[in-house]
Amino acid sequence: MSDHALRLLRGTPRLAELAAFPFDFDLDRADHCEDVRLASGGPLEPVAGDDTGGTYFVCADGSVLYADSEGRAGIIGNSVDEALETVIGLPGWHDHLDLTPADGPEVILAAVAETEEEIRESYGIDAERAELRAALGLPERSPVELVGMLHAALLRTEPDFLLLNAEEGGAYELLDHHPRTPLWDTVLGQGRADLALLRQGTARDEVARDPVRRALALRAAQYDRRDTDLPLLRHLLAHQAEASMTDELRLAAVLVGLHGLAEDLPLLHTVRETTYDTWCGLGGIPEPGASGEELREWARGLDFSFFGTDPGDEPESTWTGLAREQRMDEVARVALIRRLDGIDLRAQARESAGSGISELSGLAREFMDLGDTSQALRAQRLHTSLQGIGRSRVSALLTLSRLEREAGLPREAARTLARLRETLIAEPGSGGTAQVPGNSLKHWRGTNLGVFIVDEHHEVARAAAADPGLAEEVRAVTEAAAVLLSELSEAARRSVRR
Repeated sequence: MSDHALRLLRGTPRLAELAAFPFDFDLDRADHCEDVRLASGGPLEPVAGDDTGGTYFVCADGSVLYADSEGRAGIIGNSVDEALETVIGLPGWHDHLDLTPADGPEVILAAVAETEEEIRESYGIDAERAELRAALGLPERSPVELVGMLHAALLRTEPDFLLLNAEEGGAYELLDHHPRTPLWDTVLGQGRADLALLRQGTARDEVARDPVRRALALRAAQYDRRDTDLPLLRHLLAHQAEASMTDELRLAAVLVGLHGLAEDLPLLHTVRETTYDTWCGLGGIPEPGASGEELREWARGLDFSFFGTDPGDEPESTWTGLAREQRMDEVARVALIRRLDGIDLRAQARESAGSGISELSGLAREFMDLGDTSQALRAQRLHTSLQGIGRSRVSALLTLSRLEREAGLPREAARTLARLRETLIAEPGSGGTAQVPGNSLKHWRGTNLGVFIVDEHHEVARAAAADPGLAEEVRAVTEAAAVLLSELSEAARRSVRR
């Protein structure tokens, strides 16, 4: 980590003044406009700011993250020294965020020259730049090289340096508009490498016996189909059958079936008979003795319904799940947060908010699988706020209470249960959306929902009892649990955990 220049700035007032003006790297402006944190949980140290409200942060590896006051952020240097090279060498760097080395020297030099001429109309930068570079020991790089460095740094922002509003949890947008590698392309890297090995005849058992590598290799084969792959697909299918019914098992069966060889029917039926779930999930396989064309038609139908050849058509949850399985947690986290932000924005605008409701509970579960409690709660709270009345709202509140309790927030969980009880009282199953089929609360006292509600009250009371400051909450939740228990049917009461 190189912080030589920063130490010189902090110890030399003249240099600090030059950095602040005309290069707008002001050590006295290190307070950002709002509390922020990295999604990864890594440390952030604010070291300087500018006159627009932007802030320069140093990350754990020395990288410098710049965040503006409009909700955008990005890495601008691999170290403070490198960031200062950019700030000093490209005083109009904000105007050059979308330049790339591919634009070529002529375009880059013209753009930088135009910006600097505009700056010179107001104040000098040339003598000041030479003095500051010399004093800080920074090399004199060309604008073309500096743009290349800035471009490379910006592309490193995600996944490790995604900046969040600390209070609300929403992510800052990127500073630039450069295209990024699609999520699926990143996730499939290992799968493509393993598929290449399998085609070479190596690592056959190593890949097949590893559930994650096997699944990724099958996904890679889905998008790169070859007539010569049938033997390795049969091998992967036989091993995948050990994992019971999964999307990848169905995919393996489809990829084998697409080759249209009747001799594969016994293998497919053996796989189908593995468990009840596989029997259901691979339904419709032609019986032994059918033709290869019948097998191919069955596989084509499932391929059309579930798979296809464009990874961009695959639900993003497929890729975030496979990213988690490869322990690419930050890759998954960034994608999930961006999805949640999109739903949140639509909900705030009340435009197509409903299109994301069904995703939110799934997002909450995926965040919990990542161990990201704050984002899981954010997703579940938004999900709850978008529910109307009736059973769907009660179920959402019940899940929210559980998440809050598991996150070590028994006070919040107790408040959520109070809202749940208000919903039960206000909406006993008549009127409004409570009359929508499947959303009625009319029979909650005799169903598992009633059991789960009472069980959660007991769990929250136990969790709150560990905090002497929550005695009132313990009393309220315990009394409410007793009342709710008395309202349950006799059969439901027998199912309640004590």
